[in-house]
Amino acid sequence: MEPITAAISLGLDVDEASFLVIVSAAAVAALTVAFVGPRVAIPVVVLELVFGILVGPQVLGIASPDDFIAFFANLGLGMLFFFAGYEIDFQRIRGKALNLALAGWILSLILAYGLGGILAWAGVVVSLLYTGSAMATTAIGTLMPIITDAGEMRTRFGTYLLGAGAIGEFGPILLLTLVLTTTSAKNFEILIAFIVISVLAAFLAVRLAPRSWGAVERTLESSSQLAVRVAVVMIFALVFFASGLGLELLLGGFAAGVIVRLAVRGREVEVLESKLVGIGYGFLIPFFFIYSGMNFDLDALIGSAAGLMKLPLFVLLFLVVRGVPALLLYRGVLKLRDRFALGFYSATQLPLVVAITTVAIEAGAMKPSTSAALVGAAILSTLFFPLIAMRLRAGRVDADIDPEVELEREAEGFDDGPLPA
Repeated sequence: MEPITAAISLGLDVDEASFLVIVSAAAVAALTVAFVGPRVAIPVVVLELVFGILVGPQVLGIASPDDFIAFFANLGLGMLFFFAGYEIDFQRIRGKALNLALAGWILSLILAYGLGGILAWAGVVVSLLYTGSAMATTAIGTLMPIITDAGEMRTRFGTYLLGAGAIGEFGPILLLTLVLTTTSAKNFEILIAFIVISVLAAFLAVRLAPRSWGAVERTLESSSQLAVRVAVVMIFALVFFASGLGLELLLGGFAAGVIVRLAVRGREVEVLESKLVGIGYGFLIPFFFIYSGMNFDLDALIGSAAGLMKLPLFVLLFLVVRGVPALLLYRGVLKLRDRFALGFYSATQLPLVVAITTVAIEAGAMKPSTSAALVGAAILSTLFFPLIAMRLRAGRVDADIDPEVELEREAEGFDDGPLPA
C-alpha cells in the first residue's frame, strides 16, 4: 500500500498538493543556495523558513500545515537535533573550552532573564522565562557548514566556538525539557530515567561497535545499509522514549547524536555521515523549517508598530545576551577581534527559538507578535551574524590552525566537507 493511501486509510487528512509544494520549495531553496553560495553564504534554513511563509496560508496560500505535514516536521526536528548532538566532539572541547562555554552560557542566562524581566515589567512580553530562554541559545548545527567552509574546524578558535555552540544548544534543550514544558514534581525522576536509558544505549553502542564495525561498514555499499538503519533506529527510539517520558523530542534526537558520535569515534565515518545527512537534510529537516514558516504569524509582526519595533530589539538583545560573555570571558585565550567574531557566531539563533516560541504560544505565555519578532530576529541573525563573523576572521584562519586537531580529524576520516544545514 502506498504511504499516502495508507495514511488516508488510517484517517489522516492528506493534502498531496501541499506535500508537493513543500518538497518543491525545499528543492528550490537548495538550488538557490547552490547558485549564490560562492558569492554569499546564505544558510539554506533561512530560505526554507522564508519559502514556508510565502507558500503558507498568510501569503500565497498554496500549501497548508496539516497533521500529515506536521508528522514529517516532527521527524525533521528530531533529525535536526540528532546532528546537533552528533557534531559535539567532547574530546576536543574538554578542559578550558568547555569550562568557558559553561560559564558563558550561565552569564547569558543571567543577562537573558534580567532583560526578559525588564521587558515583562514594561509589558513588552508576557513571560520572562520563555523570552529569556529563547535569547540564550546558539544554532551550532546551522553554523556547522559555514564554519567548516571557512576552515574554522581546524583552528584553535573553532574549538572555543564548538564549545560555546554545544553548551548554547544543549543547555536550552534541558531548559525546554525540564522547566518550560514539564511542571510535574517528577521532573528529576523523569530526567534520571532518560539518562539511564541513554547511558545504557551509549554503553552498548561503544562496546559493540569495535567488534562489529568492519562488518557494518561493508554494508554501507550494499542494499542492506545496516549502519544507516541502526543509526535511524537509535534516533527514533530515543525520541520515542523521550516523548513517552513527557520530555521534548529534541532531547531524544540530541542524545542519539551524541551516542552515535561516541560509537563511531576513531573510525572511517565519512560514508555513513553522508548517508545520514542525505536522509536528514535532504528530506526530513526541510519539512520542519518550511512547516515552521507556514505557521509563522506574519500579520502579528507587520500588523502593528509595536510588533515591528520588537524585531530590531530582539536582534540587538541576541547580541547582548550571547556576545557579552564572549567579550568578557575569553580575554585570556582570544584577541579582541576574535572575541567579537565568537560573539557574532554565538548570537546566531534559529531552531531553538522556533521550538521555544512554539511551546510558549501553545502554553499561552507569549504574544503572537513577540513570537513572530523572535523568529524574525533569529532569521536575521542567521543571515547576517555569520557573515560579519567571517569578515572579522578573514586572513586569520591559516595562522590559527591547530595541528593536533587537523591530524585527529584526518585520522577519523573527516574531510571537512560541508553539511548542508
